[in-house]
Amino acid sequence: MDALSEDELQQTSELILKERQNSGLVAIGEIGLDHRYKSIWEKQLKVFDKMLKLGEKLGLPVIIHSRGTTAQIVEMPPSYNLKKVLLHWFSNPISALAKAVENGYCISEGAPTAYSNGIRDVVKRVPLTNLLTETDGPVRFFKPPFEGKRTTPALIPTVVKAIAEIKKADVETVAEQVIKNFESFFTVKLN
Repeated sequence: MDALSEDELQQTSELILKERQNSGLVAIGEIGLDHRYKSIWEKQLKVFDKMLKLGEKLGLPVIIHSRGTTAQIVEMPPSYNLKKVLLHWFSNPISALAKAVENGYCISEGAPTAYSNGIRDVVKRVPLTNLLTETDGPVRFFKPPFEGKRTTPALIPTVVKAIAEIKKADVETVAEQVIKNFESFFTVKLN
């Protein structure tokens, strides 16, 4: 990202516009801000703003990466006219979660739902109607039940089972709601 030029940013925007018209592109993402890259903070803000404006212009949902910047990001999208926002792999601060839900944002969680107390707390607090699952890979896990495995869609049933356990609901109910959330968020119909 440090080497991203204005031309490359423009080309990316043009590609999104073209794909929206030609292939039925359903979202823009993963976009966002990451505290690990403070040295290019201004560039991150510029790219993020451009992508949010593009999501607004095209009426597309945005999928947001917010490592270490969630509290700030939760305050930003309401200033844009975005239809749908997904905070991917939401972890902290937990204090930003209520604002995200109040704004109507969706939260996605993946494999750590099965073992991370922090992620399990997020899942417990998020209404099931605002929750999606994800794999976010490739990531190799070092904790059971995924020890030594890389993320793949094959992990999703375990994630859904963990959500059901946390929510004290049956697996089928959780799976059906996650599918409804997915279809609604991305405006697609699964078979």
